[in-house]
Formats: sequence, structure tokens, C-alpha cells
Amino acid sequence: MAAGIYLSIPFCRQKCTYCNFASEARAFSALPSYLSALSKEIAQSSARWEQAGLPGYEGAPADSIFMGGGTPGLLNGGQLRNLILSISARFSLEPDAEITIEASPENIGSEGGAERAAEWAAAGVNRVSMGVQSMVERELRAVGRQHTAATVAEACNHLRQAGISNISIDLIAGLPHQTAESWQESLDAALALGVPHLSVYMLEVDENSRLGGELLRAGPRYGAGAVPPEEAIVEFYFHAMARLNSNGYEHYEISNFAQPGRASRHNEKYWTAAPYFGFGVDAHSYDGRHRWANTDSIDSYLQGIESITSIFDEPRALSDTERREERFFLGLRRREGIHLDHRDVENAEMVAQINSCIASGWIERTGGKIRLTNHGVIFSNEVFAGFLGIA
Repeated sequence: MAAGIYLSIPFCRQKCTYCNFASEARAFSALPSYLSALSKEIAQSSARWEQAGLPGYEGAPADSIFMGGGTPGLLNGGQLRNLILSISARFSLEPDAEITIEASPENIGSEGGAERAAEWAAAGVNRVSMGVQSMVERELRAVGRQHTAATVAEACNHLRQAGISNISIDLIAGLPHQTAESWQESLDAALALGVPHLSVYMLEVDENSRLGGELLRAGPRYGAGAVPPEEAIVEFYFHAMARLNSNGYEHYEISNFAQPGRASRHNEKYWTAAPYFGFGVDAHSYDGRHRWANTDSIDSYLQGIESITSIFDEPRALSDTERREERFFLGLRRREGIHLDHRDVENAEMVAQINSCIASGWIERTGGKIRLTNHGVIFSNEVFAGFLGIA
């Protein structure tokens, strides 16, 4: 089974208030040193993994590269080409590999954007995921974003002119000042662009983002007082589901919608227990039996690379129970659901949990398959938690 490769580029021009990723707004002068360390990690990974008791996976087949983190769209064509060459030297990269870069609209929708898009295409990038979040200026400014709907449209034009038509757009339901009308405006503008993939997220509230922490403390900063109530956010999400489905997008995962045949090959690996290998700050890996993760600190990562010390935690082999649990809480994220096997239907506690979720309207069962209902998507965390310990 071909693996996916994740490359973390945790640099941003500024930190968005809703962001809970391990990224930093720091001087771009440090970026070349980080990219050099990233290439070094890739080249040394076989030896490092063997030292940690893992197979080296030398020449393992790979059919996707996903560059995320902060804002990989800051990279130029030469930097991208070097990273892709590093992966090709380490893994057996398939000729039709999906190579995705995350970007902000202003990376390619402003002056010089056409040239940058052409550089990306020449380097091998064939898919771009844009963190748009909203098409409404007031909402964007409230969370620290600088683009406009016009910037997004121009970015799409530049990408298509460069030969990159596989474009994804992210939207967030629940931003400060968002209303039913403004959410409709964002959906209308996104659909008008005709991109083949859209991701719709509901605002996450946790201490790892400035906005989330302020909401938990019931404070006024970062537009927290203007965040829509939870029930409104749920309605925005349901409205997006209906709009996108009626426009030919398949709802293939909780937050992801795609035109037929345009689902993200890389992201599907996370939900189907396929292997993936991550490089860079806070990158995670799974080889089918073990999970491990890199440090979430840029400074610790750079120091670990230079001193040839371990930059990732001790790989942990999953037990059979843990693997079965993951089959439920990862597999159920996909809207097609999962097939029950004989161990599921012979486990009285499992059958009782499934029946309880069906009675709550969270799961539906058809023959030997279970899947989340639309209502169950909203309560997915509760559904997943119910299967822990009994899978």
C-alpha cells in the first residue's frame, strides 16, 4: 500500500486568532535553516527509524505529498523542488502522485502571484489547498486575515493558468460577526469559483488558540463576543451540507466535500489506516502498527537535527484493541461508514453501543454497515467516545 508523506512548514506571516496548530509567526530569515533541517531529517530518517526499532522503509512507495503546517505557500519554486526531490530520493514516489501545498490566497492572488503559481507547477505541485475561511471582509479582519474575495478569485485564476486545476477551499462556520446572510455570501462566492473540493469546519474552541481560549474564559478580546451561538453554527454547517450536496459535491468525510473523483488522496489515508510519514515540526507518522510524532517546537527541532539526537517521541505499537478503536473513530469520519465484522456483532457491549447510537439518531445501520447520520455528525465526538474501551 502506497504511503502518504506530510511535510510541516510551521512559519506564518502572523498567527490567526482561531489557529491551534504548532505554527509560529517568526522571521522568514530562519526559513532556509528550517528547510535545510527538514531535508536532513528526510535523508536520515531510515537510520533514525531503525535506531528507534522501526523498519527503515527504504524505498517505500508513496503516492501523495502534503505540505502543511503554517503557510507553505511562502515557499518559492526552488525550495519546493528541493523538498520534492528529497522525498523522491528517500521514497519511491509514484509518477501520478498527488502533491498538495497549503496556501493563503494572498500568496498567489496578489502581485507576483501568477509567477509563483507557475513556479509551483514547474516544481511538481498539482493540488493547492487554500485557507480562505470566509469571503466576507469584516469576518476576515476580525481573525487577522488580509485577503478579500477578489484575492481568492485571482488566486484561482493564477493557479488554473499555471495548469493547477485541483484546488480546495477551506471555510469556517462560526467566525466573529458571522450571520446566516454572511455565511450564505461565503458559500455563494466559493461555489461560483467552481473549485473541485471544499472543506467546511465548525469553529474549534480550545485553549490552543487565542480566540478559543478567550471564548472559554468568556472574555471580549479577538471578537469573542461576536462569535455566533453554537446552535447557529450548527445551522450554518447543515446549510453548507445541503448547498454543496445540491451542487454536486459528495460529502465524503465530516468536513470535506468533493466533486466526483476529486477527494483528497492524501487525507483519505488518515481515515483508512493507510501508512503515512511526517517530517518537520509536530509531524505525525503511522506505519500500520506504530505511531510517533516529532517535537512541536521549532527551536527543539532545529537543535535536535544539528546534534543528531532524536526529534520524535518513542514509537508506540498499537494494541489490537487500539487498532479496532481507531477503526471506529477514524473510519466513521468517512460518510460511507464502516463494515462490521464478526467480532463486532459477537460483542454484546459493542452491539448495545451501536443500538444506543441508532436510538439517539446518531448512527444508521444498513445490513453489515454503520455510518453517521447528518445529526450524528454534530455529535461525532460523543459517538467516538462511546466506542472507546469496547472495540
